[in-house]
Order: sequence, then C-alpha cells, then structure tokens
Amino acid sequence: MISGCVFRRLDSSNDSFLCCRGNVYPSSNAHDFERCATTVKQWASSSLHFDGKDGHILKDLLFFLHVPRTGGRTYFCCKRNCRLLATHDDYSVMSKLPREKTSVVTLLRSPIECVFSAYEFSIEVAARFLVHPNMTSAAKTSTRLRLKKGVISTLEIWSWKYLVPWMMEDLFSRVYARKIKGPPNTYGNDSYNMKEIVMPLHEFINHPVALDIIHNGATFQVAGLTNNSDKRDAHDVRHCVMTYQTLGKYVLEVAKVMIRRLRDQARSLSVDRFDCFFSLLMQKRLDDM
Repeated sequence: MISGCVFRRLDSSNDSFLCCRGNVYPSSNAHDFERCATTVKQWASSSLHFDGKDGHILKDLLFFLHVPRTGGRTYFCCKRNCRLLATHDDYSVMSKLPREKTSVVTLLRSPIECVFSAYEFSIEVAARFLVHPNMTSAAKTSTRLRLKKGVISTLEIWSWKYLVPWMMEDLFSRVYARKIKGPPNTYGNDSYNMKEIVMPLHEFINHPVALDIIHNGATFQVAGLTNNSDKRDAHDVRHCVMTYQTLGKYVLEVAKVMIRRLRDQARSLSVDRFDCFFSLLMQKRLDDM
C-alpha cells in the first residue's frame, strides 16, 4: 500500500471494487445525516429498479461506458453490424438514450492501478504544454484546442478536463520555483516522489481534486454519480456519500448490481458479438468482488 494512501478497504475482497477515502466536505448535524440517508436510499432504490426483458439480446445501439485508464480504446469497434457510442460519461447518459434499444458494456480495472495510470497520464498530457513560456500562454493554447471544430480534445473529456489543467498549473508552479531557487543539487531516484519537478504521487492521491474525481471513480461512473452526471439528483447524492462514508455502501451495492447485469449480458453475447477477453475480464472482476 502507498504511504498516505487512503484506499484502506482494498484489502477486503468484498469491497475491492470501491476505493474508500476520507471526507471531502465537513460533517454536519444529525438532521443533515438523516436527510442524506433518505436521499441516498431513495436514489439506490430507484437505481436498482430494472426491467430485465430482452436483457440478453444485443440491441440497436451499443453504449460503451468507457472507464478511464482501463484500456478501453481496444474496444472502439463493433463486431459485425451495430451502432457504437463510446464515451467517458457515466451511466446517467442512459437517461438521454432510448433504453429499450440500447445495450451497455464496460471494462474494469484494479482501482489502485487506475490511480497510478491516471496520475501518469495527467502528467503526460499536462507536460506537453511546458513548451510554452508560462501558464498564461499554455492556457490560451488549451482553450484553442477545446474550441477547435471537428476535433475532440482530451481537455474536453471527463475526467481529464479537470485533471489536466490542475496538473498543468502545478507543473508550471514548480518550473517557476526552480527558476527562483535554482535546480536542486540532486534528484531522487523515486519517479513518484520528485517534488522539485512534478507533484508527488502521495500529494496527488490526497489532494481534493483527486479525492473528488479519482477515488471511487469507477464506482461513481457505473452508478451514474460522477461530477459530470446528467441526473438532477446525482450531485446531492454524491455530496451526501462523500460527506458520510457509511452511506457509500448503497452506492457500492448499486454499482455491483449494475456490473453483474452487464457481466450477464456480455456472457450471453460474447460468442457472436463480443471479444472473448471482455466477458472473461468481467467475470474476473466480479469474482474479485
């Protein structure tokens, strides 16, 4: 386990899918907890309502819910004939799609591996802007990239539209600090702890931005509760769960049920429509839970 990392429940086989963390929001009074408990329970109950009719038939539209850093680009094509929608948006996108004509698939990965990968990718993309003389120039370029027609920039995609600008600002602040203080006499040999150059991993993990987006990221995405959700009640539910950790069990249960449904569908369709690795991966992740 990483020093300072708060993924304590990952050692439990029952909760391996959920990356638990500390509170982001300050605790409130008992009345607020009761309100939050009611809000989360009602959301969980409505989310678990499901019409299983034709659940094992590939429908007209295939929605690939792309959890970041899970190797999802390997699945950006359909087998045989189907229409594919691939996006980093969470499950709430289904509210805008014809549910009776849409099938959903996703890929999962170890939460800790996802955190390492998100950290590395955030640095990789942000570092591309270090060719600019300062943060102001880099920010102007990033804005032009987002507005460029016919091109989807990484800076427009959840969760990178939050993580990359944050990391980019941090990189420039460290460049400026080196100019003022001068380069260090020596650099360490731990690539995850080179604070003179880049934000150390332990700082990344415990920063409010990572707490809000990275921790529980796949769980919230599958449950439709990211900070990019299309559901009206999602942000209130998210706030409650992040404030009161004990309520997280309801989100975890919803996410597990959703994954099992997707696993069952993939298992029945994998022979003629899906790559074999997909159903095997889904089975492994569910067995780990």
